[in-house]
Amino acid sequence: MYKIFFALWVLAGIPATAFTQQKQDMDKNRRTLVAYFSASGTTARAAGKLAEATGGTLYEITPARPYTAADLDWNDKRSRSSVEMNDPGARPALGGKPLNTDSYDVIFIGYPIWWNLAPRIVDTFIESHDLKGKTVIPFATSGSSGIANSAAALKRSYPDLNWKAGKLLNRMDGDDIRKWIDESGY
Repeated sequence: MYKIFFALWVLAGIPATAFTQQKQDMDKNRRTLVAYFSASGTTARAAGKLAEATGGTLYEITPARPYTAADLDWNDKRSRSSVEMNDPGARPALGGKPLNTDSYDVIFIGYPIWWNLAPRIVDTFIESHDLKGKTVIPFATSGSSGIANSAAALKRSYPDLNWKAGKLLNRMDGDDIRKWIDESGY
């Protein structure tokens, strides 16, 4: 989107420096939140890069009861993560500091992909906050799954939200993330 505006500015004879200042002012006026859940630190690192690239506020979605290594053992059908993911109605309680989303326009929601879906605590987060009227963009990390199924499931579960295309941020550096943000027009 910015590329189109830039081309119009140049065609109108407005200096590129004026466009750059205008873009920076627009970015400051659009408040961005980067909310994420991370069980192992991988998604936390991606969220940090995303917050830096967007100038967004970083917020960790924290479970009231932290996950242990045993809880995350996906090979154990009785592990906490397995039980939660096999129950579509599971909503793990949130912990951490409360969050007021009123002042944010764009909300990135990040998570590791579990069973080809977002962990159930992401549902808890979405259901605990008023995200209507905001642009919501999923991002994820995964060892082998893509983001398409988890993003589609979130859109089906919360159709009233203004979802935009998400991205798997595995192995992306800050420059790659900034390029994605710029090309997407977020």
